[in-house]
Amino acid sequence: MKRRVWLALLLALALVVAACGGDDDSGGATTTAGGDGATTTAASGGDGQVSQRDYRFVVVSHGQSSDPFWSVAANGVNAAADDMGVEVQYQAPGTFDMVEMSQIIDAAVASQPDGLVVTIPDAAALGPSIEAAVAAGIPVISMNSGSDVFADLGVLVHVGQTEYEAGLIAGQRMAAEGVTEALCVNQEVGNAALDLRCGGFTDGLGGTVTVVPVDLADPTGAQQAVAGALQSNAGVNGILTLGPTGAAPALAALEEAGMLGTMKIATFDLGPDVLQAIVDGNMLFAIDQAQYLQGYLPIVLLTQYLETGALPLGSVDRVILTGPQIVTADTAADVIAASEAGLR
Repeated sequence: MKRRVWLALLLALALVVAACGGDDDSGGATTTAGGDGATTTAASGGDGQVSQRDYRFVVVSHGQSSDPFWSVAANGVNAAADDMGVEVQYQAPGTFDMVEMSQIIDAAVASQPDGLVVTIPDAAALGPSIEAAVAAGIPVISMNSGSDVFADLGVLVHVGQTEYEAGLIAGQRMAAEGVTEALCVNQEVGNAALDLRCGGFTDGLGGTVTVVPVDLADPTGAQQAVAGALQSNAGVNGILTLGPTGAAPALAALEEAGMLGTMKIATFDLGPDVLQAIVDGNMLFAIDQAQYLQGYLPIVLLTQYLETGALPLGSVDRVILTGPQIVTADTAADVIAASEAGLR
């Protein structure tokens, strides 16, 4: 895995301190947050500490802000909007729908924002819309998904983790625990980032991996799918889920089968239930990509880019890494409070 410069994250966060030191008494920022294709507006309280900037950014993600994972990313977006004194609109399709997402991006471009933040789960479907934004002179930053394709679309920089490498690490750690045959529970088959995680996991494990597709909107069906996969694959001794929406049904399936605490299981991404399972010894580890930072940093970077023309590039391939950060039983208890507060 390539060595990247984590210092860029610290530098980006340092920009917040500089930006928050203004003496303009014009008040706080207007932030916009929403999901399911809708946009809502709320004004932040002004305390005279943040200089108001006349910038409007649009964030378009493939996941809804009502989802536990994406609500944390939205919290980061809103906090950055307050800290930078800018207006931000957060939008997403009602489901994992690339046609609708591309239409949302097109509408955002037509509204001529000062900057655009996007996730790129499917470059083929979203590429033309993103390239249209770049052609219109709108600075674009990608977050979360798209680390392998963003540069080809003219996007300035990517904030997130490299998904294949994160999956590779998960596979290697599971192999070290003695796992030889595993399930990879995928809640969004077709999302390139999640497919890369399963691919990296397979290579890192060096054993047999069966992908189990589940519907994140149907936890009961997901539990049944995991239970069925366990029955059909008697040699399975490990499970990797690609998010908390897959982890909770998998844990429930294991509990029902009397395998909780004996089957080796790990997950991507955090949540209070995931962290408690790690503390209780029912889960090996979780891979945290720090989605709060994925929402926060692009707003800071766009603001500074418009004001100075400079960006921290993170590494030679312009990926600013927020993960993977491994949370184990040694650290999970300390992370629970931040997760419950919507920060991890």
